[in-house]
Amino acid sequence: MEVASKLHYVDWIILSVTLIFIVAYGTYVTRKNSNVTDYIKGGSDSKWWTIGLSVMATQASAITFLSTPGQAFHSGMGFVQFYFGLPIAMVIICAVFIPIYHKLKVYTAYEFLEGRFDLKTRSLAAILFLIQRGLAAGITIFAPAIILSAVLGWDLLVLNIIIGFLVIVYTVSGGTKAVNVTQKQQMIIIFFGMLVAFFMIMSQLPEDITFGKALDIAGASGKMEVLDFSFDLNNRYTVWTGILGGTFLMLSYFGTDQSQVQRYLSGKSVRESQLGLIFNGLLKVPMQFFILLVGVMVFVFYQFNASPLNFNPKVNDAIANSKFSSQYQQLESRHAKIEDEKRMMFIDGVQNREKEKIKILNAQDLAIKEEAKDLVNILNQQKDFKKIESNDKDYVFIHFILNNLPRGLIGLLLAVILSAAMSSTASELNALASTTAMDLYKRNLGEEKTEEHYVKASKWFTLAWGIIAISVACIANLFDNLIQLVNIIGSIFYGNVLGIFLLAFFIKFVRGNAVFIAALITQVIIIYVFIMDWLPYLWLNLLGCVLVMGIAIFIQTFTQDKSKLKFNEG
Repeated sequence: MEVASKLHYVDWIILSVTLIFIVAYGTYVTRKNSNVTDYIKGGSDSKWWTIGLSVMATQASAITFLSTPGQAFHSGMGFVQFYFGLPIAMVIICAVFIPIYHKLKVYTAYEFLEGRFDLKTRSLAAILFLIQRGLAAGITIFAPAIILSAVLGWDLLVLNIIIGFLVIVYTVSGGTKAVNVTQKQQMIIIFFGMLVAFFMIMSQLPEDITFGKALDIAGASGKMEVLDFSFDLNNRYTVWTGILGGTFLMLSYFGTDQSQVQRYLSGKSVRESQLGLIFNGLLKVPMQFFILLVGVMVFVFYQFNASPLNFNPKVNDAIANSKFSSQYQQLESRHAKIEDEKRMMFIDGVQNREKEKIKILNAQDLAIKEEAKDLVNILNQQKDFKKIESNDKDYVFIHFILNNLPRGLIGLLLAVILSAAMSSTASELNALASTTAMDLYKRNLGEEKTEEHYVKASKWFTLAWGIIAISVACIANLFDNLIQLVNIIGSIFYGNVLGIFLLAFFIKFVRGNAVFIAALITQVIIIYVFIMDWLPYLWLNLLGCVLVMGIAIFIQTFTQDKSKLKFNEG
């Protein structure tokens, strides 16, 4: 049955009203912004709860609510370790970054670098931010668009434009304050929607399957292994990558990424900004744990209900019309047989004697799914075949929503996904425009302009970056997993930028020339290490930070020693 036909008019009403309300509310409340402080710093009057929710909404894009449950469905709860460094990072930023930013009354994080180093270092850091965040903005639009396009049959290009346009309307109109006030509404919708989804999943399990038994089933299938203390560099998610690599990534993201810095620069005081970040640090890990748990419960649900061999509907359609149709049907039969066998075992919970058998069946089912992916990859190699994504992690949760939730709730969960896309994209466009306006345009203009001029310039830059983000979304292709893609892009650039800021804060004898050269060298090395796949991406943050600091200190020390030598010789 066509999935789009499952959307009732009630779903359309809930979805439409939610999105229109967010755009109209953000535009109306912030319609009177007339100066740079109001437009870029939101009037500097935000309360801590507004900052906390805005910071959280900026990070929690649609990718979070589409990819994270699918990540847990396939790989279990281990992904939560990625966030273990976040509370540590929040404390450091509250103690070091926020007081300095507020004391200097900066509009952007990179403005601080010119006073400490020089203009070229400020411009380089700003450009690195613009590159990675411009790409990420396109992905935050593309992620929900391509998935909704696949499952609803909507045109991908039209979806990219609609999502981008809705965000542009209120972000251009109201700037930072519009982003902050709408993100509060969006986070309420998101929290409510995810809670409803969780309880709906539990209500659709067999009567005898309590929450405790559901956890036992998930545990027997290897989905509840939260902590991994191994030192295997090939394992992306361990306690150590989360605490070390994760801390450096979160320090970079929340401390130097303008899309986040701008959220707490709008704080009424240093204390309000600090409380907002601490609130985020305390709530973010439990929130991610809960979203992963939703994905695990979806896995349990499909132990009692038939699941497709691949959750991407385009895969099933493509295979059905190919020469591999009969081969794929055989794989589906084997998959269904394993599902039936597990269902009989799970009907009374998990017995100790069955655990080994469950592991064997899961391994067999995984092998079948890999065979199915191989067929898709073979099809993708054909010249005239329109390539499709064989990895279905990003389609698991939306498949459950559309096929198992009642009328009205489907519209609510679609609103959650699109609200998350809008909230994250709005923050990114807002930050991209602010950085372009203040760090590049105003700083290099050469003449002083009025407040109104810079507000208008910021609005035009917001529009321009919105168009660029939509363009990136229209040409993007799915990666292994969308939530990983955003983090990979960040990891390539964040460590370098963080190192520049740490040098600025703590290593006083290092000057601008040394930092600038070190940053260029480091960026080349990090890109090469990533291309060669020598390290898991989370470690790139630590490597980039250490490299830029080490190289800058070496260059500064070497040039000072050389200068002393010339002086002595003279």
